[in-house]
Amino acid sequence: MLQFIKGFNLLIFALFTVFYAYQLFYVLAALWHDRKKTPMPPAKRLHKYAAVISARNESTVIGELIHSIKKQNYPAELLDVFVVADNCTDNTAAVARRAGAIVFERFNRKEVGKGYALDYAFQRIEKDYAAAGYEGYFIFDADNLLDANYVAEMNKVFDSGCRVITSYRNSKNYDSNWISAGSALWFLREAKYLNNSRMILGTNCAVSGTGFLVASDVIRAHGGWKYHLLTEDIQFSIDCACEGERVGYCPTAILYDEQPVTFEQSWNQRLRWSKGFYQVFAHYGCKLLGGIIKRRSFSCYDMLMTVAPAMLLTLASVAVNAFVLVSAMLSTPVAVGLMKVTLSSILSSFGGFYLTLLFFAVVTTITEWKRINTTAPKKILYTVTFPLFIFTYIPIAIVALFRKIEWKPIAHTINKSIEEI
Repeated sequence: MLQFIKGFNLLIFALFTVFYAYQLFYVLAALWHDRKKTPMPPAKRLHKYAAVISARNESTVIGELIHSIKKQNYPAELLDVFVVADNCTDNTAAVARRAGAIVFERFNRKEVGKGYALDYAFQRIEKDYAAAGYEGYFIFDADNLLDANYVAEMNKVFDSGCRVITSYRNSKNYDSNWISAGSALWFLREAKYLNNSRMILGTNCAVSGTGFLVASDVIRAHGGWKYHLLTEDIQFSIDCACEGERVGYCPTAILYDEQPVTFEQSWNQRLRWSKGFYQVFAHYGCKLLGGIIKRRSFSCYDMLMTVAPAMLLTLASVAVNAFVLVSAMLSTPVAVGLMKVTLSSILSSFGGFYLTLLFFAVVTTITEWKRINTTAPKKILYTVTFPLFIFTYIPIAIVALFRKIEWKPIAHTINKSIEEI
């Protein structure tokens, strides 16, 4: 048994090292590229876009988002705003209209979720506004705010040939508490050390819920928005990887969004994400594996590692060691050697996980220091608490495996203007 458990633990460690070591290389690539600081060349042409916002009972925040779109350093005649007031029971539609958006009101209690709302918007736009000639669609959530140069910067990447582009996701309430900071720091790390590195190395990036641009011909080729799993964003990203559609990234297009401030809100949001990742893995796992084998696609490999249930593998490893530990304690005589090995493995798993997360948190906080909107003591404090925040994914991953989850909106209450960021 002692040799078995040693071999088992060595195998798990080797698997994680082999499968995820590339993400350390991503960090090195981003840090090395920062030394060059090569700016994106100017766009040869200003393209025409429409911003599409799916909103359900977002009257508190949607006006400020539309305001930040209208204040872009980009020709107003080349940028329209559409809002889908989706199953709203408040005055979201009226607020959006007053702010200058074209509003579609949708009421459908059977097809619930952002994906269905987006599909409805694209169908209406293609039908009623085809003559406008939109070349691309920005997709935003109602709680977002845009830096004044957001569209102009995204246009540079779009003009270079990328048909799907994501952006730099910051937070408008990083300093609320350790919960909002945990989510915000995760997205900063994703932007800087995942998508930025992917763009540098020429592999596919991943869109993350909001703040991305899709060429209109991509939407038309799919007959609208066909992504309706609980995490439609990662579903879209993986579909792009499988189809060979490049997803790019613009580090200079900055978006701010609101993060949950209560543990209940954060739990519910991440529970949906975890369930959605399981759904995407079940639907696309084999297809991604086929892309890796047949096309030698690193993008498919990266996306497979993104949605693979690695947390469950970690928990399974801990569970096996815990079972053997208890068995060793109850054996006669007590198997001291086996107890030491299993207890060491359990502590090493959690300790190694904490230190890995702390490393990513420290590196991200240092390099993004000036972009994090809070005091220096809070930046340091929330760097230390970041691994603890991610540790709360452990029960979430377990619950999501067994519970039926439905899409539910997260209430947004922080009414800031872009000028206040």
